Amino acid sequence: MKIKKIESINVIPFIDIMLVLLAIVLTTATFIAKGSIKVELPEASASAQKMEKPIEITLDTKGDVYLKNKKISNETLLAELKEFSTDSTIVINGDKGMEYQFFVKTIDLLTEGGYTHLSIASMKEN
Repeated sequence: MKIKKIESINVIPFIDIMLVLLAIVLTTATFIAKGSIKVELPEASASAQKMEKPIEITLDTKGDVYLKNKKISNETLLAELKEFSTDSTIVINGDKGMEYQFFVKTIDLLTEGGYTHLSIASMKEN
């Protein structure tokens, strides 16, 4: 019986595994960066100023309100915000397809609660 000497290592299976792992990492990194609530932000030409740890409120097209990625009702929004100071900055991520009346109602509710540092998130126009 003749033994054949191995002169090289086949790295193709290793490269295949690494490419699959790279694809998995890139897709999960995209989900993490975008957040868990999908909204399409409107575009604006002026860029927003940088703020330190704002409170994020997300409004989607169905009329749902999210505070810290937790779904709440618009009526309980002020009760949920009681743990924050009225001097806190609130950033509103409103989907561009939502009803304008719903957005105005939320802004009105926040100003009645004494929150005056409100900001609207948008994407920069191309």
